[in-house]
Amino acid sequence: MSTPQDSPVVRLNYHTASFVISAPTLATCPDDTGAEVAFAGRSNAGKSSAINALTQQNGLARTSRTPGRTQLINFFSVMNNESLRLVDLPGYGYAKVPEAVKIEWQKHLSDYLRGRFSLRGLVLLMDVRHPLTEFDQMMLSYADQRNMPVHILLTKADKLKKGPASAALQKVRSRLKEWEDLVSVQLFSSLKRDGVDTLSQKLDQWLYTPEEDTSGQ
Repeated sequence: MSTPQDSPVVRLNYHTASFVISAPTLATCPDDTGAEVAFAGRSNAGKSSAINALTQQNGLARTSRTPGRTQLINFFSVMNNESLRLVDLPGYGYAKVPEAVKIEWQKHLSDYLRGRFSLRGLVLLMDVRHPLTEFDQMMLSYADQRNMPVHILLTKADKLKKGPASAALQKVRSRLKEWEDLVSVQLFSSLKRDGVDTLSQKLDQWLYTPEEDTSGQ
């Protein structure tokens, strides 16, 4: 649920994020109440690094030398309030696992994205040098079916010079023009922490729900 442009938005402190639970399936996720934002991306897109940069906690989301190793849906609370959550979805793409396991991951992702009522928005991470892969298109399709907003992080922007990075940003925006009412795009670098504040503001818009009690009291 997005917040109207003219409504005040409370700035949330993502440095307070703490681990809640890891769930292998939708059925084992926390109660479907409150508000949460999910992070999704191919296994080499830098998803865990982005979450760690956002929260300023290097070990909050696990980074692995074996991409795609994490097969669980990981939940983190914000502001010591378990009704406000960040969700780290399983990486997808380069995992050295059987095809049957990959298919099972895809099923869990689909179930979560289609059936999670408290999900307010999806942060979709793409390597700025290789955006809009088949997986990315699949995630956008899921979001479109639910009319759910998506914020794209073009990660590893530090790998490109300013000109090529800006060109990549404009190219992605152009290709997604038909979805511009639901999809926003930015450059992001976990290494240099470029774009963290823009991401934080987007999450504030999605997670702030004035009609609900999110005080934790």
